[in-house]
Amino acid sequence: MLGAIIGDIVGSQYEWQNNKSKNFTLFTGACRYTDDSLMTLAIAEAFTLRKGRWRESGFQRYVIEKMVEMGRAHQASTWGKGFYNWFMYNPVPYDSYGNGAAMRVSSVGWISESEDDVKYFSRLVTEVSHNHPEGIKGAESVAMAIYLARKGAAMEEIRARMIEYYPEIAALQVDKIREYCNVDDGTFITCQRSVPEAIACFLEATSFEDAVRNAVSLGGDADTQGAITGSIAEAYFGVPIELEDRALTYLTPKLKTIYYAFNTVKGKRHR
Repeated sequence: MLGAIIGDIVGSQYEWQNNKSKNFTLFTGACRYTDDSLMTLAIAEAFTLRKGRWRESGFQRYVIEKMVEMGRAHQASTWGKGFYNWFMYNPVPYDSYGNGAAMRVSSVGWISESEDDVKYFSRLVTEVSHNHPEGIKGAESVAMAIYLARKGAAMEEIRARMIEYYPEIAALQVDKIREYCNVDDGTFITCQRSVPEAIACFLEATSFEDAVRNAVSLGGDADTQGAITGSIAEAYFGVPIELEDRALTYLTPKLKTIYYAFNTVKGKRHR
């Protein structure tokens, strides 16, 4: 989850600014947390406060409650129109396949203890709004990559499993993605045109920081790309303490409380 927050904050300074370079300062005064971090934390809070009751019939309603509560408390954040209407007025599924499904799901990869858990919980927290098959697939693939990484899977194993979700990953290269990822094409806010690219940024990385720099350097929806890539990279590489400390300075005391509380219920990283 921390990786998603860091990727979001670092990428926020370049959202829709079409940055195409890995040579930038990670944390600046222009950085902030966005809707990516907020919904990541909302779902994590639901898992934290309902530990031991995740498979009860009312848990999905509780997830919705925490997401709505978080959204309404931060109405000025950078919400997409469809999701803003969801949490403000009518929290029912609206057949979305936006990449919001994938940027908020990282806690699933940390609380799951089997692949069946990953599939069950990623669908549960995703279909409340993003119930299109592409939205559900995008969320599951990211949660599965996190689960496999924290359980000690090798990079090539993770690559092979991600290709099962998105065959195009086999041919994706970060340098090539930069050439066609732009702010003018609305498809890059969909799961099917951003999740494979974010995964590719992780697969080419040599460290957590390198993964985030890859994602942000694509241009376009930089905060969400950073959040998705960062969430996987955390589970595989770990996060340097200095990056954790710096990122947490951007969060409010209440948001930091949710972050620290989730650390008490998440599974271990076995690498």
